Formats: sequence, C-alpha cells, structure tokens
Amino acid sequence: MTELLDPVSDRLLRSTAKLSYDPEVDLDWDAPLVEGLWCMQPERMSLYGTALWDRLDEEQRIELSRHEVASISSVGLWFELILMQMMLRDLYDADPRSQRMHYALTEVGDECRHSLMFGKAVDRLGVPAYGPVQRIHSLGRLFKNVAYGVSAYASILVAEEILDRWQRELIKDERVQPLVRMVSRVHVLEEARHMTFAREEVQRMLPQLNRAQLVWHQTATAQISFMVARALVNPAVYTAVGLDPREARRAALGNPHYRDTMAWMGEKVTEFLADNDLMPRHQMGVWRRSMLIR
Repeated sequence: MTELLDPVSDRLLRSTAKLSYDPEVDLDWDAPLVEGLWCMQPERMSLYGTALWDRLDEEQRIELSRHEVASISSVGLWFELILMQMMLRDLYDADPRSQRMHYALTEVGDECRHSLMFGKAVDRLGVPAYGPVQRIHSLGRLFKNVAYGVSAYASILVAEEILDRWQRELIKDERVQPLVRMVSRVHVLEEARHMTFAREEVQRMLPQLNRAQLVWHQTATAQISFMVARALVNPAVYTAVGLDPREARRAALGNPHYRDTMAWMGEKVTEFLADNDLMPRHQMGVWRRSMLIR
C-alpha cells in the first residue's frame, strides 16, 4: 500500500475537505449589480492607454470591461473543459486506489463547479459567452488530444497561473463589481491547490523523458500557451462599444500597456517553466508572440 500514498496529494485532499465552495449556494446570484462599478481593473484592459481608449467615454469603458471580463471568463471555462479531458485521459490507466488519482478526480470535480460558476457569472452580467474565436476553438479539439503528460500539466499550469495573477489583484480592487470579485476569490482559493498539483506532476514526469520527448513537450507547451494567451480577449467584445473589432484587435496587440499586463500575468509561470527546461531557445519566438514574456 505504501506506493499508493502520496504526501502532496494527501495534503491537497485534506485542504479540499477543509476549504471548498459550492457556487450554487455560496454566491448571491440575485444581488443586483452596482451602478458605475467596473467589471475588471481598467488598467488591465486591452485598450487602456491607446487612442481608441481615449475615444471612449467613462460609460463605454465600463461597458467594455463587462464584455472583456465575460470573454476572459468564457475562455477560462473553455480551457477548463479541455483541462478536464486531458486529466481524465491521463487517469485512464491510473490505479484507482492511489491518493494521486483521488486528488486528480477531486480536482476534476472542482473544475466542474468552476465551469458552472463562470457560466452563471457571464449570464448574470447579461453579455455573450464569447469564448475563443472559432479557429482557436477548433484548434482546442486538436490540442486536447495531442497534449499529454508533461505538456498537459504544463499547459494547465500556464492557464491557471495567468488567471490567478490577474484575479488576485482584481479581488482587492473596490472599483470592481462585488459579484466578479467573489467569483474570482472562489477561483483563486481553489486553484491554488490545482497549481501545486500541476507543478508536482511536471517535475515528477520530466526526468522520465528522453531528448526527443522533451522537445515534443517543449513545443506543445509553447503552442498551447500561445493559443490560450492570445485567446483571452475575443475581438468581438469591441463591437459592444462601437469599435471596429479588427482595428481594436491591432491596437490591443500593439499596446505596450496590455503587453506589460500579459507579461505580468505570465511572470511566475514562465519562471517555473524556464527553470524546468520547458522554454528552450527554439520556442522563444512563440513565447514572445504569446506576450507572456517581454
């Protein structure tokens, strides 16, 4: 039985038992939205500091924040569905008696609740669930099937870490709607366990790879991270405030404020990946285009 025990999984299982939320009952979905509050930090929005931002009045900027947070949330939901499929595929041959499998299944249960929570939040905001653009949505079907092992858990870590950095700041910002802050708080508290597990899995699996396998996982991790980072703000959000989505998308991608925000969101996770030989020189162009590094 000793080989079925795992101290990290055991600790995470105990933490889950002590601190978990049910979004159906722990969040007040009937509370009215507060007039005049933002739905995310304006300084972290994709057009902040651009000429297009200057053309918008305060009401339009707040409205755009509602649509941007809905895009980020629905992209997060989309990736959580991919995440769950990758994890369940990884568990197909696992020993159901092991603590590792017990925690992984517990995490899948957490992600089901988070997906429900994000869906209800977007609906409560009264805006579309944008998700990624169709091309990225289709690529997601491919990547969820080809990513496994190290690249699966590394990609999971990237998606979770960048949202975690953004949400940890958001929950402290009293300019932001209480509903959005509470959704973010629940996500941050529970995702901390998920990130610990993903880091442990990456470090456990890496020594088992040969050189060719390592290159494969380095490439897959870079490509999936690029896909997720660039998908966060669907260009369709800009039409809500009368902007041309193509013009606004170009402005966002060239916006030094937004590029700094994306690099700030990716700072912790890219340091971990670099320390573990998952950001090689041959993939640095992809990482730079993801905006997760400067």
